Amino acid sequence: MEIRWLEDFIALARTRHFSRAADEQNVTQPTFSRRIKLLEEEMRVTLVDRNTLPLTLTPAGEIFLQSAEQITRQIREAKARCQAIKEQDQSTVRLVTTQSLLLGYFRDVFEPLCQKLELNIEVNMQASSWPSSMFIDAINGNECDVMLCFWHPAMDFFSGLDPEHVEFILLDKELLIPCVAADNAGQPRHQLPGTRQKPLPYIAYDDGAFLAPVVSEHLKRQPEMAQLQVQTSDLHAASIKALVKEGFGIGWLPERLVTDSLQFGSLVKAGDTSWHIPLEIRLYRDKRNPHPKANQFWQRLQATISRQE
Repeated sequence: MEIRWLEDFIALARTRHFSRAADEQNVTQPTFSRRIKLLEEEMRVTLVDRNTLPLTLTPAGEIFLQSAEQITRQIREAKARCQAIKEQDQSTVRLVTTQSLLLGYFRDVFEPLCQKLELNIEVNMQASSWPSSMFIDAINGNECDVMLCFWHPAMDFFSGLDPEHVEFILLDKELLIPCVAADNAGQPRHQLPGTRQKPLPYIAYDDGAFLAPVVSEHLKRQPEMAQLQVQTSDLHAASIKALVKEGFGIGWLPERLVTDSLQFGSLVKAGDTSWHIPLEIRLYRDKRNPHPKANQFWQRLQATISRQE
């Protein structure tokens, strides 16, 4: 059964005339009559009494009319809702980002900027638990429109992005800071670089984390080797922060994520500025992305950032 057969039948019930109903449905009368006949064959019952003038519906036709009107109304409403969802999807830019940026830079800086510019963004919350490789796959596979992330030369997984088609906007700078819980006197419980006899307990990043290669590379370049003993590792800076605050060891954390903790003394810096690691906060996109609003979003944001420089 086709939906247009139901619409034909409703038109016939309203006009009580085959030719007028055919005109309403923009078909020839023979075609219209054939579709009504097909509907009756499908229902295995006569719906229209053709022996009266004007035409009337049979008792079965009266019952069927109620169902036909209900079905077509539900289809129109469903179609309207689906169209609204489609329009919303087309006007919303899909963003993925790491948990630490979601809790800090995105919430405090990027989201308010987008709201000011009336740029609609939808955050994929599942991405906050992704390892770094899945972010690269999301950009390459058009599973997102933009990617908000940290960048550092040591992050070799960015080689998975095609520089010919993938571009970025430099949004801001960040620092990774070695942090540790304070003792009762407000001093760091552990101080870099530590000693071989007493290595510092270290809360590391998992190998799949964005920041894992950054810390590793920086430690290799230090003139004085840090004496660290890994206690555990985690994918997320927020989880590492929680363990560090509880006194389980030292950890490198984004400055925005620990600003309040440093201010109120629940965390202190575990070393001087030579142990700080500079990062960039970037927004990436694939220029081949077919999303109709992605390019407009990118151009407006790029223009705004350029004016702020």
